[in-house]
Amino acid sequence: MSTNLAERPWLQYYEPNVRPVVDIPAEPLYHFLDRTAAALPNHQATLFVNARMTYGELKLQADAFAAALANLGVKPGDRVAIMLPNCPQAVVAFYGAMKAGAIVVMTNPLYVERELEHQMNDSGAETLIYLDLLHPRVASVFPKTGLKRLIVTSIRDALRFPLNLLYPLKARREGHNLNVPTAPHLYRMRELLARHKGASIPDLRPGFDDVALLQYTGGTTGLAKGAMLSHRNLVSNVLQVREWMGKPAMGTERMLAVMPFFHVYGLTVCLNLAVAIGATLILVPKFELVSVLKLIQEHKATYFPGAPTIYVAINNYPEVNKYDLHSIKACISGAAALPVEVQTRFEQLSGGRLVEGYGLTEASPVTHCTPLSGLGKTGTIGVPLPNTEMRVVDVETGTADIEPGQEGELCIRGPQVMLGYWNRPEETAAVLRDGWLHTGDIVRVDDQGFTSVVDRKKEMIIAGGFNIYPREVEEVLYEHPAVQEAVAVGVPDEYRGETVKAFVVLKPGAQATPEEIIAFCRDERMAKYKAPTQVEFRTELPKSLIGKILRRVLREEELARRSSVGGG
Repeated sequence: MSTNLAERPWLQYYEPNVRPVVDIPAEPLYHFLDRTAAALPNHQATLFVNARMTYGELKLQADAFAAALANLGVKPGDRVAIMLPNCPQAVVAFYGAMKAGAIVVMTNPLYVERELEHQMNDSGAETLIYLDLLHPRVASVFPKTGLKRLIVTSIRDALRFPLNLLYPLKARREGHNLNVPTAPHLYRMRELLARHKGASIPDLRPGFDDVALLQYTGGTTGLAKGAMLSHRNLVSNVLQVREWMGKPAMGTERMLAVMPFFHVYGLTVCLNLAVAIGATLILVPKFELVSVLKLIQEHKATYFPGAPTIYVAINNYPEVNKYDLHSIKACISGAAALPVEVQTRFEQLSGGRLVEGYGLTEASPVTHCTPLSGLGKTGTIGVPLPNTEMRVVDVETGTADIEPGQEGELCIRGPQVMLGYWNRPEETAAVLRDGWLHTGDIVRVDDQGFTSVVDRKKEMIIAGGFNIYPREVEEVLYEHPAVQEAVAVGVPDEYRGETVKAFVVLKPGAQATPEEIIAFCRDERMAKYKAPTQVEFRTELPKSLIGKILRRVLREEELARRSSVGGG
């Protein structure tokens, strides 16, 4: 890969200890665990409520689970679905399934029956590992899928005395039924691990370019698609991110794992990176603000990858100054755009560095990041990671290169780019062209290579013939002193075709009127055609489990409301 500054001007802004090209060893992903367990067998791998597990213990459990899967009939290339929150069993199941040669299918525990049924059938999964809390949903879907075996576990299994005894009482108080009836196709993960402890596993050595993971995209434009991520893709992205973080010394960091592992960002930047550098994983199954603040203070978390809404919640918590957040060294914000005001405030609170990164499921996911020290340009996603090339092409044809400073579609080439979509050759061909991944994101790149995401191609608002990118509007909305969260959505307009509507959550105790918000946006902060013409205040905005504001849901609600009014 070329390191010519004329072709890749961003390389001159790399930090001195970051190499432009990183060697990628041709090894399966789980070798990170094997190496760390050999080097640091007694170092803490996971912290979960009152339970601890060392890297030596983690490897033994992953090996036992791999042996159990093999004995149950799981063969190399079979799909094994994991439907768990961030808990020790999720880590064991992930590495154990890969050691068994399986293709892992990470599954969101919040999926409803329709979504779960689609993913199981689309992937062809024959094995599903899940929590006892989810059994009614799983039992309902099971007969409609090709699933052959269910492996159930419980949060209780990960806890130690006395919490393991108290957990069922708490679950029942909250209305959860933990009873999972026996069945020929159902197995208990706890029993499988005990039965196969110390069992030998075959050295399968999957091919470096074999599919390791089916990671399903969000499905915002239709049914979710499974991105085929190989061992090469996943290993490469971990090593690229590790290089960007300055190659942390083994066994010195504590990773606050609040981003869910079933999301590719949490999987790479929290789980796999932590295992590769021997970091202690502070496992957080669900984001609860006060709990997270306590964990940072108690366990002195050093790395805290998150989503913008997490940092917004911390910034606006009235009692945040009661907690010591100064152990935090670095946070990479992903999954959505990071408003400048949010970044600045969090860095003031923690003393750590909060930078915006960028990625997508199809790239394992990270492709860009702002340097952790040295030059950073506020409001950008930084520059491409090592081993990563980019180009910007025209939106209409996707073939003509765009000059610096102009807007176009971002394309990526690098070892982290997926093999394609599972069983979808036509859709694969649409996004993978001549070795380049067409991201669907509209960007503007300056002559130094720093990249600003203008917006998703499909989320662009066209009002009166003008292109309006929601992120541009949202950046201005976040500058208003009363605004805590905001999102801009294109809604139908008889005259302009579409117009901009802002959905806003105000800070506690703050007041504002729609007219004030609209005037604030128009007051020399943006062209008048871009400013919102409508503002709706809400107490909260719809979000995905990783904290991404669901613009699509708001637009659908607006269309349904208008249809209802029109019909009346």
